[in-house]
Amino acid sequence: MFGASLLVVPAQAQKKEINEARTIIKSGQKLEQAEKLMIDLLGKSAENRQNLKIYATWYDAVEAQYIQANEKLYLKEKYDTAAFFNLTRRLYDIAQSLDSLDAMPDKKGRVKPEYRKRNSQTLNQLRPNLYSGGIYHFQHTQYDEAYDFFSLYLDAANQPLFSDYHYAETDSLMPTAAYWATLCGYRQNDADKTLHYAKLAQAYQPRAQYVLQYQCEAYLQQKNKEGILETLREGFRRYPLYPYFFPRLADYYTTEGRNDSLMVIAEYGLSVDSENPLFLLAKSLALLNTEKYDECIEVSLQMIAINDTLPEPYYNISTCYLNQALMLEEKGEPRKYRQQIEQLYADARPYLEKYRELVPNDKQRWAPGLYRIYLNLNMGSEFEEIDHLMRD
Repeated sequence: MFGASLLVVPAQAQKKEINEARTIIKSGQKLEQAEKLMIDLLGKSAENRQNLKIYATWYDAVEAQYIQANEKLYLKEKYDTAAFFNLTRRLYDIAQSLDSLDAMPDKKGRVKPEYRKRNSQTLNQLRPNLYSGGIYHFQHTQYDEAYDFFSLYLDAANQPLFSDYHYAETDSLMPTAAYWATLCGYRQNDADKTLHYAKLAQAYQPRAQYVLQYQCEAYLQQKNKEGILETLREGFRRYPLYPYFFPRLADYYTTEGRNDSLMVIAEYGLSVDSENPLFLLAKSLALLNTEKYDECIEVSLQMIAINDTLPEPYYNISTCYLNQALMLEEKGEPRKYRQQIEQLYADARPYLEKYRELVPNDKQRWAPGLYRIYLNLNMGSEFEEIDHLMRD
């Protein structure tokens, strides 16, 4: 008898506090107190956390607060906007916890959620508040809070509570919300958050190129080389003129000595914009690195005709001529090739001098070449000036 009474007392306490909370809710006064009663109950024991009525009463207490807040906003009375959005978020959190418990099978294995239909109908109508709450916090640079709102909005598509609404198929705002969530993660320098909704965010066409850029930055943060390359390739394929993807992809191929891949992306870019200096430069570099000097000179001259202020084509042309001269010198027949060699140095001279004029501080690139040119062309004063410069 004594043992039985110990079991009854907690149940009676639960019932008393639940009834007290419901009385408060019915009165419409001190609704936060009703909510606190339920939160305290849930914290008292594991048994309480399995009690549907506690969650349902908690939900009702917050819903009543939401109704009052909404009325104040409708009547244009003063109310904390952030607090209003937070009520919607709390309703979602509570309802999902309630639904998880409500959907557990009974002793016969049957699943008959009692609260799902009512709560899902209410929360479906309030779901736009989650999106608006995300935007509100984003505008106030509260990216962590904003991300939570967008996450709730998006994850509703996978919640059994909302299975009747098929958000993934019917809600056209999903990619936009995913974009904002991705941007929130990016602004927080949180790679995991940045990547979590990025795939869906790519479907938001007005900002898809930015999403791919954020993905690259997140993969870089994670040191995920495969992810970086895959995203750079995808970004360049879809947005060849967006300035982020091509330079990084070209730099990678150049560093790795993959001149064939460098040529492929350069040609693809030129098929979109035949006069783009970055694509032409990459093509000239690929040709230079594969010792196709005449073709490299031709492409570099094309660049100069389009824009004669870019230094790189001048350097590439001079390098082609210098390398051709070196190839003849290495044959070991100076008399036979002397005239050709001198001509190649003479051809290289104006281009390397122009490069020096455009980039005077880049001595490590132009000084050794000019040294060879002036030496082989017997240009005394010019040679002495370069020789002195290199000694210093």
